[in-house]
Amino acid sequence: MTGGELLIASAIDGVCGDPRGLPHPVRMMGRCITWLDHRVRTICRSHTSLRVAGICLAGGLPVMTYCLGAIIIQEAEHFAGWLGSALSIGLASTTLATRDLWDHVRAVDDPLQAGDLLAARGAVAMIVGRDTAELSESEVARATVETVAESVSDGVIAPLLYLAIGGAPLALAYKAVNTLDSMIGHRDERYADLGWASARLDDLVNWMPARLSAVLLLLGAGLITQQIERIHNGWRVLKRDGSLHPSPNSGRPEAAMAGILGIRLGGTNFYDGIAQDRPILGAEGRSAEPRDMTLAAIIMVAASVVGVILAVGIKWLV
Repeated sequence: MTGGELLIASAIDGVCGDPRGLPHPVRMMGRCITWLDHRVRTICRSHTSLRVAGICLAGGLPVMTYCLGAIIIQEAEHFAGWLGSALSIGLASTTLATRDLWDHVRAVDDPLQAGDLLAARGAVAMIVGRDTAELSESEVARATVETVAESVSDGVIAPLLYLAIGGAPLALAYKAVNTLDSMIGHRDERYADLGWASARLDDLVNWMPARLSAVLLLLGAGLITQQIERIHNGWRVLKRDGSLHPSPNSGRPEAAMAGILGIRLGGTNFYDGIAQDRPILGAEGRSAEPRDMTLAAIIMVAASVVGVILAVGIKWLV
C-alpha cells in the first residue's frame, strides 16, 4: 500500500463510513468468532484445554486474516494492477472508524438537544457495554466522551499505524485481534480462560497506539481550540491519571480527553445490574455535559487527520 492509497482509504472512510448494506470484514470476523466459541466449548471442558484453545484462537485468527487478505490482494494484482490497488484501498477503509464515531456521537447528541433523554439512552447503548436505562443526561454525555476517547485509539490511530507498517493485511489482522478482545476478552467466568490470550494480545498491540492517540488528541485540541491551557491540562491529567484505568491502554486517551475538556471521566458504571467502580480521571473537573460530546468528536476528527498525515509520512519513510 502506497501513501496515496492510504490517503484515499482514509478519505473513503471519512465520506462513506461503514455502509451497512455491504459485507464487512469485521462482521465476518465476529460471526467466525461466535461459531468457534460454541464449537470449542463442545470439545474443551477443562480450564487448561480452554486456555490452550484460547491461545490458538488468539494467534490463529489474526494470522489467517493476514494471509487471506494478502493472498486476495496479491491475486487481484496478478489479474490487474488497478484491481489490486482498488481492493487494497477498499479493505483498508473498512479498518478505519472515524466517520462511524462521528455518526455515533451525532446519534446521541441530536435527541439530547431535542430533550429526548430516552432516545439518547438508546443511542448510547449502541456504543457502550454498560447499562443505560437509568443514565442521567450527564452520564450519557460521560459515556459518549469515554467511548470517543477510547475508540480513537483502536478505531482510528491503531489501524492507521498498522496500515502504514504492513498495509491492509496487517490492519485487518489487527482488527481480528481487537474483535477477539471485544467478544471474548472479558474477565468473567465464561471467558476467563478462553479469552485470556486474546485480551493480553490486544493489550500488546494497542500499547503504542493508545499512547500515540493521547498525544494526537492533545495536538488535535490545540488545532481546534487554540487554547494552550487545554493542552497543558490534558498533558497533566494524562501523566497523573493515565495509568489508573483498569486497562493498561484505554486510560491514556481517556485521561487526555478528560484534561482537555476539564471534566471527570470514570466512576461507577452498571453492567447487568452489577456496579463496577473505576478510578476517576480528572477528579478536579466538572461533570460531563452534552456540549462536551460535540467538542470531543471534533477533537477526535482533528487527531485523526493528524494521524493520517503521520501514517502517510511513516509509509513514505518505510
